[in-house]
Amino acid sequence: MLPVLPKHHRLRSSPTRYTFRFPSSPLPHLPCPAAPATANPPMDATDRRLRAVSAHLQPQATAARRTSDSLAPNPTAGEYAHVLGYSAVLPEKLQTGKWNVYRSAHSPITLIDRFSDYPDIGTLHDNFVNAVETFRDCRYLGTRVHSDGTIGDYKWMTYGEAGTSRAAIGSGLICHGIPKGARVGLYFINRPEWTIVDNACSAYSYVSVPLYDTLGPDAVQFIVNHASVEAIFCVPETLRTLLSFITQMPCVRLIVVVGGVDENMPSSPAAAGMEIITYSMLHRQGHMSPQPFRPPKPEDVATICYTSGTTGTPKGAVLSHANFIANVAGQDLGVKFYPSDVYISYLPLAHIYERTNQIWLVHRGAAVGFYQGDNLKLMDDLNTLKPTVFASVPRLYNKIYAAITNAVKESGGLKERLFHAAYNAKRQAIINGRNPSPVWDKLVFNKIKARLGGRVRVMSSGASPLSPDVMEFLRICFGGDILEGYGMTETSCVITLMDVGDISIGHVGSPNPACEVKLVDVPEMNYTSEDQPYPRGEICARGPIIFQGYYKDEVQTREVIDEDSWLHTGDIGLWLPGGRLKIIDSLASLPKLLFLYLRTSRKKNIFKLAQGEYIAPEKIENVYAKCKFIAQCFVYGDSFNSCLVAVVAVEPEVLKSWAALEGIQYEDLRQLCSDPRARAAVLADMDSIGKEAQLRGFEFVKAVTLVAEPFTLENGLLTPTFKVKRPQAKAYFAKEITTMYAQLLDAESARPKL
Repeated sequence: MLPVLPKHHRLRSSPTRYTFRFPSSPLPHLPCPAAPATANPPMDATDRRLRAVSAHLQPQATAARRTSDSLAPNPTAGEYAHVLGYSAVLPEKLQTGKWNVYRSAHSPITLIDRFSDYPDIGTLHDNFVNAVETFRDCRYLGTRVHSDGTIGDYKWMTYGEAGTSRAAIGSGLICHGIPKGARVGLYFINRPEWTIVDNACSAYSYVSVPLYDTLGPDAVQFIVNHASVEAIFCVPETLRTLLSFITQMPCVRLIVVVGGVDENMPSSPAAAGMEIITYSMLHRQGHMSPQPFRPPKPEDVATICYTSGTTGTPKGAVLSHANFIANVAGQDLGVKFYPSDVYISYLPLAHIYERTNQIWLVHRGAAVGFYQGDNLKLMDDLNTLKPTVFASVPRLYNKIYAAITNAVKESGGLKERLFHAAYNAKRQAIINGRNPSPVWDKLVFNKIKARLGGRVRVMSSGASPLSPDVMEFLRICFGGDILEGYGMTETSCVITLMDVGDISIGHVGSPNPACEVKLVDVPEMNYTSEDQPYPRGEICARGPIIFQGYYKDEVQTREVIDEDSWLHTGDIGLWLPGGRLKIIDSLASLPKLLFLYLRTSRKKNIFKLAQGEYIAPEKIENVYAKCKFIAQCFVYGDSFNSCLVAVVAVEPEVLKSWAALEGIQYEDLRQLCSDPRARAAVLADMDSIGKEAQLRGFEFVKAVTLVAEPFTLENGLLTPTFKVKRPQAKAYFAKEITTMYAQLLDAESARPKL
């Protein structure tokens, strides 16, 4: 029996045709039934709804873009769309009577695949052409790194100028014989040329293949050969890497060096049969011999985005132009950007999070300023650029949280009391739905906002879970909209996103209007969609945002996409009231962790201790990230040992301040890190943080090594999304790990035996 619904979504009369997909065995078109005679037996709820829905089904219109049945607008169409608040629930298959598919309340009847105000935009090329025509003289791409290598104020390229450069680069590739549909690699960090080359690929129907500059030679070589990349854009630093194994990449015909000098270009290897030129040379050649655009179709491949991962061979996710447009168009219904907005680009463009953000911002004519290439100088870039939109990951938000809370504690006295008074007053106002008094911003929070430039109005978080207390802290201190989302490369980025105006925390929002989401029962873990009070299960998504599959890998594609076109994410979630999704994978019990580790294609970073306890280290690292001494943390354990150890990259100024208070003398930071008293102080603070977070006994770190050198992309300890590369970190700190376990064993042996 279907549930009795207290509230329905009803359609207003409109000439628009509303679409509803029936993935398997759709109901036949039935005429509107006559009213039953009184002698007929009464219909149950399932029969009533089946008849109500079937009465609205109409034959498929030939001009419709989707192969599905249509639902005519009708006052009783609400019989099958139950609005919860932020989501609407629909039946997956009418015959079963099970209401388990969630869609955004912004568009419960049709999955969005185009911008509502620009329905003719179907490709990334269309999107950029529209931006150039609409915002030609507006600022688009900005950089602080000048041609002579010095750092100064931001200098800007307009949308019109970028459009001209994109045509020159695309024309240059044609002049060098790179055919339509060829794969083009991008092997350098964020800078304006990255975006221009990507736009050129879209305009001339090339397929861009981002190459993470920190993947390492083996992975880069694998991707280039696997995708048959014919042209690679790089910088002088990555050129040296390419040349070290260029003879092992016979598919490469052209290497273009961004920032290179014509006179300093190395001669092309004779045996390789390829050419090396500078970006400026290619630009000149294309400008002198312009070629007409070769626009792609929406279903054409836009990019092959290889997942960096921390283990195994990279997999190439094939994403079409239609995938990107649908994802961004869906998000655009709820969050608005404007030509006056300014965005800072520092998250890797090779990653889907940053890539999709920029496609979205281009559509609305925003300005994109690039960082100078050094994460340690990001705060200086923020202060200079003063962005209004800031996207980041929990690792950086945790550092901001720790830095501010530690500064408050150290200020003491009146300043500390004033901060807490302001924080609590603003928190209560937000909870009660009132506008906080502006006096608190003037007295306290404007100084904190200045750390990000002082103008940020939208902040987003992705890539991994953001703890609720950090989310609340950001909302109170920075104001504006603080939005957390959930997604993956295989879904062109966002699956769910917090709704603007939703003040609740501890979830990742409602479905992107461009997809539908359901939770699939996992009986092995006792998770079902019938669980009370909240439905639980594996998160699955379907719609125009789902990727085309893994490049040249049908086996793994079939592992994640089922026969009804549902993408199985391998993550476990639950539906909160209002139709908001909560990810619970890192918080669940042992059976869930074991199940995910053994079953899903997206294996989590999970290991087992000697006594059989399973550990999710990223969860523990997120807890310890709040420790004032910690800049970064790598938690390690294995099945040969019964406890955890950690390597901590310290916050230099915090540790030095502590040493000064303790009267500890040292020559440099490395010596201070090796001081046993420093290790003891850090471990004690970690224990305190762990107790507050209610870590279980076996989740506490028992020994710690302090290091002065941060984990970076350059030393190979971070992925491009700023996650710890666990196998590499294990190898890098092998000596320290061995030493910590040996010291723990010695300490255990020295204890008196009963």
